[in-house]
Amino acid sequence: MNAPRTLVVRLDSAGDVLLAGPAVRAVAAGSARTVMLCGPLGAPAAEVLPGVDDVLVHDAPWVGLDPPPVSPPSCAALVDALGAQRFDRALILISYHQSPLPAALLLRLAGVPWIAADSEDYPGSLLDLRHRRLPGRHEAEAALDLARACGFRLPPGDDGALRVTGRPDTTELTGPEPYVVVHPGAAVPARAWSPARAERAAAALHRAGHRVVVTGGRAEKALTARVAGRHGLDLGGATPDLRTLAGVLARARCVVAGNSGPAHLAAAVGTPVVSLFAPVVPAERWRPYRVPHVLLGDQDAPCALSRARICPVEGHPCLDGVSDAEVVAAVTTLTGRPVTGAAPARPEGAHGAERGATV
Repeated sequence: MNAPRTLVVRLDSAGDVLLAGPAVRAVAAGSARTVMLCGPLGAPAAEVLPGVDDVLVHDAPWVGLDPPPVSPPSCAALVDALGAQRFDRALILISYHQSPLPAALLLRLAGVPWIAADSEDYPGSLLDLRHRRLPGRHEAEAALDLARACGFRLPPGDDGALRVTGRPDTTELTGPEPYVVVHPGAAVPARAWSPARAERAAAALHRAGHRVVVTGGRAEKALTARVAGRHGLDLGGATPDLRTLAGVLARARCVVAGNSGPAHLAAAVGTPVVSLFAPVVPAERWRPYRVPHVLLGDQDAPCALSRARICPVEGHPCLDGVSDAEVVAAVTTLTGRPVTGAAPARPEGAHGAERGATV
């Protein structure tokens, strides 16, 4: 039997696409051709995933932070593009709170003969394999579970960690090692420090003897300049694509970031992560995957599991309440660099810091 031509659908953010990487490699190992269908934010991540032969882009009106209106011409164009590829199979990857059925309907209209997805909703004839996600599974593991249910396995020697391809040498950008990266921004404000809090943390890391490199996109240049101040190297806007950012993160001793794409990109290059994890989504599903990490943030805050995009609690206490001592101690834990007077790596008390386990 010939290997199938397989489509993998993941329509949301770059971090979500990076977490799909192990499942994509499993699909690619058993397919003649592997194509990803992604949203505009996720497509750059798909382009750096091993095993992806091509990337199709569709700005779906049922996902995203600022979804477009439903457009019949756009949907028709997608159906035509998918039909032209003559896929044999499709896997629709979603988060635990999403539905695969809008995508499944368009795939059916495109003539895809066999479609699989996790679905809590009754799919009618839209799915050939209605898979049930195991409770509490990490997003990367849940995607790989679906791939296995479809008959796809990771190739021998593949440990199932996150990976990306083509990291450039970024020494000219960062200067010499060692350094610690602070990435203060996030697409969802509730998942990031306030600018003033990030600025104080970067200064504390500098005082503790770490060379601090601050990263961010072009739209975040004012933020990175403030956070870097006089104590860090400002690379805001200097990493225009994911490969360049991956190069910077790969050479860092650790990365301090919110629950965002750069945290998952750091995991994909094997760099430890101090994860500033706002509990608006569950840490068990979204924490840094298969790298040493420390979770910081009050996981029992009032906003827990709310999926809030803007912090509903004045002062953003779940993240801004994390102390400088906790941040420095977490970096020390991950880098092995002793810091005089640092707080313990797993402090007790109101901020609920949690030491992350190596998976």
